[in-house]
Amino acid sequence: MSNNQKVIIVTGASQGIGAGVVKGFRALGHKVVATSRSIQPSTDTDILTVAGDIADPATAERVVREAVARFGRIDTLVNNAGIFVAKPFTSYTKEDYAQVVATNMSGFFYISQLAIAEMEKNGSGHVVSVTTSLVDHAIDGVPSVMASLTKGGINAATKSIAIEYAKRGIRANAVSPGIIKTPMHGAETHDALGKLHPVGHMGEINDIVQAILYLDSASFVTGEILHVDGGQSAGH
Repeated sequence: MSNNQKVIIVTGASQGIGAGVVKGFRALGHKVVATSRSIQPSTDTDILTVAGDIADPATAERVVREAVARFGRIDTLVNNAGIFVAKPFTSYTKEDYAQVVATNMSGFFYISQLAIAEMEKNGSGHVVSVTTSLVDHAIDGVPSVMASLTKGGINAATKSIAIEYAKRGIRANAVSPGIIKTPMHGAETHDALGKLHPVGHMGEINDIVQAILYLDSASFVTGEILHVDGGQSAGH
């Protein structure tokens, strides 16, 4: 592996933003470990796929173990996996709460902890997480307490990790998207969802991919929550 090649772990990698991130890093020549519950084997020898539920600590352990066994190191972790359940706050069930916390927070915690431990061995690394601008700017009609609780926690943890590991060569950042055109949103919803952004339209998957690639290359940037949201977090 050349000195310019990195090993990137991407969670939630089977579709949408995660699949776009995998393609973006591969286009730069990096090796990728892609994980999700439904991930399929890849014919690309520089992509290792690991199927499993990221909320399960055993999945995180397997992803990191297989990444190191196959490629020898971990340079970047992209915490993309997440779920969004839009319900009025008083309508969330115990099952909703457990599911969102497990995927969004436990999924972040277990694999970040293991990946950072590997990064420490090399004295360098980067953790970048995908959160949501709803943390900073709630929208009337878009119930988002569980998203704010979990993704807001990741924003805060990102800054804490950035400071704790700054002198050890490990950076931590987050990308905070607006509403992005992914398979989660049917085409019939795009016009209405676009109007929730000051620029008047939804974002594209590549907008988030390019933000992640920027942060990964920006060696002097750490502890940053980069809003890619069409102005949503700035106001209306």
